[in-house]
Amino acid sequence: MTHTVPRLLAIAALGLAATAALAQEVSFGIIATDSASTQRERWEPFFRDMEKKTGLTVKSFYAPDYAGVIEAMRFNKVQVAWMGNKSAMEAVDRANGEIFAQIMYADGTYGYHGLLITHKDSPYKTLDDVFRNAKSIDFGIGDPNSTSGFLVPTFYLFAQRGVDHRTAFKTARNASHGANLQAVLARQVDVATNNTEDFGKLQATKPELASQIRVLWTSPLIPSDPFVWHKDLDPAIKAKLKSFVLGYAKTDAEEKAILGNIYSYGGFRESNNDQLIPIRQLELAKQRAKVETDNALDSAAKTRALAEIDAKLAALKS
Repeated sequence: MTHTVPRLLAIAALGLAATAALAQEVSFGIIATDSASTQRERWEPFFRDMEKKTGLTVKSFYAPDYAGVIEAMRFNKVQVAWMGNKSAMEAVDRANGEIFAQIMYADGTYGYHGLLITHKDSPYKTLDDVFRNAKSIDFGIGDPNSTSGFLVPTFYLFAQRGVDHRTAFKTARNASHGANLQAVLARQVDVATNNTEDFGKLQATKPELASQIRVLWTSPLIPSDPFVWHKDLDPAIKAKLKSFVLGYAKTDAEEKAILGNIYSYGGFRESNNDQLIPIRQLELAKQRAKVETDNALDSAAKTRALAEIDAKLAALKS
């Protein structure tokens, strides 16, 4: 009996130590803008620096699509993530997410652009060419939770013209930015959405391939991507993460090189969920355009739906 109590105390201490160690582990999700192997090559050096400077164990999670990261955060399988604004909006609304930082580009700016691209040898040289020949075009669009690959073009290119991309083209398929770039280069699709991050990466690393791409359209400026964490994350871990992220690549040349290898990133600034206001406005404007052109709705139903959307838009401005 005399040996039992110390043994039990030792076992309990080991359990507490294991719990404490587990509490110092975070899973960091990366949305699928490209293949998992490509994303791993870009992001792992950043995570290794994060481990060294915070003392945390960082497990990376590369989902096959954007929804995978959102759902992982919803069930607390991922506690922190790099997301686009559209996927961050979903994470905030459905997965207990909260924005805490925003990416800065190497040139000091905080925005990028969506693109519509085609092969330089394609017969499509303008947007008018695309819409005039839509039924002959195999079209590549982004993941439904992508800001630049889906939300921005579906509003600016299609909703404002009363066009449904799902039926306007000969075929339409969803894919990552990287896959759409490759599909255009291989002429597997005629026209596709993309953005200045991924196309810019191609220009920097493989200019001979980038020269084969023709840009047909450039979107208005999109706010640069946020970092999101789960609201219930331990405050002490939040403090470590925020300190690391906001201080990263301020002066250190190796850190700057690591961020530059991801997407010509240059650092981070503090942010919050207000970053999503223009994205929410864009989503609501897209919904409004859809309601306005929906001939299946009777006049009263359409008036009610438009009033609800307008009320939401007004609330965002207040």
